[in-house]
Amino acid sequence: MLKTVLNSLKEKDIRKKLFFTLWILVVYRIGAFITIPGVNPAALSDVANSGLGSILNMFSGGGLTNYSLFAMGVSPYVTAQIVVQLLQMDIVPRFVEWSKQGEVGRRKLNQVTRYLTIVLAFVQSIGITAGFNQLSQVDLVTTPNIQTYLLIGFILTAGSMFAVWLGDMITERGLGQGVSMLIFAGIISQAPAELYQPIKEHILVDPSQARGWAFVLGLLIILIIVIGFVTWVNQAIRKIPMQYTRQSKGSGSTSYLPLKVNVAGVIPVIFASSLMVTPQTILQLFAGKFGDTGWYNTLMQFLNMQTMQGGIVYTLLIVLFTFFYAFVQVNPEKVAENLQKQGSYIVGVRPGKATERWLSSLLMRLSVVGALFLGFVALAPILATFYLGLSSNLAMSGTSVLIVIGVTIDLIKQLEGLVMKRQYVGFIQEGVKTK
Repeated sequence: MLKTVLNSLKEKDIRKKLFFTLWILVVYRIGAFITIPGVNPAALSDVANSGLGSILNMFSGGGLTNYSLFAMGVSPYVTAQIVVQLLQMDIVPRFVEWSKQGEVGRRKLNQVTRYLTIVLAFVQSIGITAGFNQLSQVDLVTTPNIQTYLLIGFILTAGSMFAVWLGDMITERGLGQGVSMLIFAGIISQAPAELYQPIKEHILVDPSQARGWAFVLGLLIILIIVIGFVTWVNQAIRKIPMQYTRQSKGSGSTSYLPLKVNVAGVIPVIFASSLMVTPQTILQLFAGKFGDTGWYNTLMQFLNMQTMQGGIVYTLLIVLFTFFYAFVQVNPEKVAENLQKQGSYIVGVRPGKATERWLSSLLMRLSVVGALFLGFVALAPILATFYLGLSSNLAMSGTSVLIVIGVTIDLIKQLEGLVMKRQYVGFIQEGVKTK
């Protein structure tokens, strides 16, 4: 990985992309510290690290703690993406038609996604503001009236849309997938404080106790093992033997079609986390009226990822999105059609419908492995906090590790592709000069 980064820094075009990405991330981090007018961020000290606050903090890189311009982060946009993709599954005929129109259809769907993002961001911003204002011991909103809530809603909505625009700039002119890079930067920015927390709780209180040192050392060892395990699974591939009926002279007639074991990648984790936010923010609007009722508290427990019930719901969402997104990433019908057009086929499988059925069966089996893997890594820290009495901040550590490693691997692969492309271009240019 280090060699890839060093080689990429030698290329001028890649350096420009890298520095542009870093510049966008710096702007995003600055915005996370600009508190919006009309609020008292100190009121969030007792709610920012629990339940809904922990999820929004992950998506905004701590922006909720300061109740900043990016307090909502890119969470509304991710939720809107989920809704639009689900509507393409033969639910809205127009969306299905657009999904088959290539670049033109993609632009139309992106436009619908942005309109839906504005609506969700406005509703969520007012919801969390009203809810946190009622839950916090000190008033979050200095002058709680309709005008103030509308103003805060407009500002936070504008901040979310600006964050989405920053992500688009990274995708077009920088490195990595923009929205994922913003979430990645937010998690990395909070990592030092999260790592310092157990040291503060178990060592600095009484440095002479060996038990505290053993506890922190054990956490570090577990973290290293988890990082290695997640990286290994994310890199694992299933090689599908292929046979080509038309090959160039001198080339081999067989090769392999690589398919990742975790086909969906880290997207199901991001989708599931984001989808847990929307109903919570809507329920926050009714905290003052129904906050003491049994059904309200029960529903909030099932939506809070730091409770046992919420952890189970969160894991089930990850499993569902793993199966859903695997078939979005690898469409068996299109793959079978493209293979037939190219004059290639899977060894032992007839072209056409037989190939489609075989790929669908393979995707189902791989998705089972991917769903179990993602669900386990996301749920294990929640179970640890519940049964071992660890800090509630650790509940989101599994999700954070999955996102960071997934985005890092994708970024390194993109750098490797860009470096290889530059080497091929240089080789061709050298050959032309020689002639």
